[in-house]
Amino acid sequence: TPVPPHSPPAMSVPPRAMVAVAQVTSTPDKEHNWLQCSALVREAAGRGARLVFLPEGFDFIGTGPEQSLRLAEPLHGHTLGRYQHLARECDVWLSLGGFHERGPDWDTTGRIYNCHILLDNSGAVVATYRKTHLFDVELPGSVSLRESSFTNPGPAIVPPVDTPVGKLGLAVCYDLRFPELALALRGAGAQILAYPSAFTVPTGAAHWEVLLRARAIECQSYVVAAAQTGRHHESRVSFGHALVADPWGTVVAQCHEGPGLCFADIDLEFLERVRRDIPVQGHRRRDLYGCPG
Repeated sequence: TPVPPHSPPAMSVPPRAMVAVAQVTSTPDKEHNWLQCSALVREAAGRGARLVFLPEGFDFIGTGPEQSLRLAEPLHGHTLGRYQHLARECDVWLSLGGFHERGPDWDTTGRIYNCHILLDNSGAVVATYRKTHLFDVELPGSVSLRESSFTNPGPAIVPPVDTPVGKLGLAVCYDLRFPELALALRGAGAQILAYPSAFTVPTGAAHWEVLLRARAIECQSYVVAAAQTGRHHESRVSFGHALVADPWGTVVAQCHEGPGLCFADIDLEFLERVRRDIPVQGHRRRDLYGCPG
């Protein structure tokens, strides 16, 4: 049975607060990944971040579907328990952006969910979003991945969550290519959109930054994208370039090569000024083409 989401009362959010965005190289070795990620969380908390974002596959990146299914855990398992303790220890919120979850239907489906988990600074599960768009792509000569062969699509969009840095909308990686999801979250009140990812090298080099900046501009929201980087095992490499884009579409923080952190201030006064100066939400012609949210 999954851990029930915790619903904290609405909080008073300061106009500026700092987030940390992690870039890591996960492997099939869960202990190695924990040591890497927990060290980055502690560093980020020590530098004053209120919310730390970890990428898709922070728990592990397996060599194939069979290993991924074998290593997956339920939400009440050992891995998430460690991160709940870490959030309490560091007094920081955690966006755990793509956990291989054995859901309540594991026994009947034999498939997992790609689950974005949000923990508050007490370690409570505030929200769980299960990735709705699964990455089934074949690029001749470079990329062949079929996420749907072992993963169930999530059933729902999760409403934006009040956090110490603003209202956060949850997504995962391939969701970035679907502006309808971003616009639905924006319409529901999101000020920040999170896209924890493990982008492939060819798609990342071509599309990563431009898609993230596009979602920021069209939704007039901060976009935070933690990322996997480098070689995970002999058959999988990720693009990296974790970044934060502001509501004007400017990249305000970005990681270089290899594991590490970047930091950005979330400035909600600036966000409101952008939305006030170009009020696109009020200009949408829903009578002509509809609009999510």
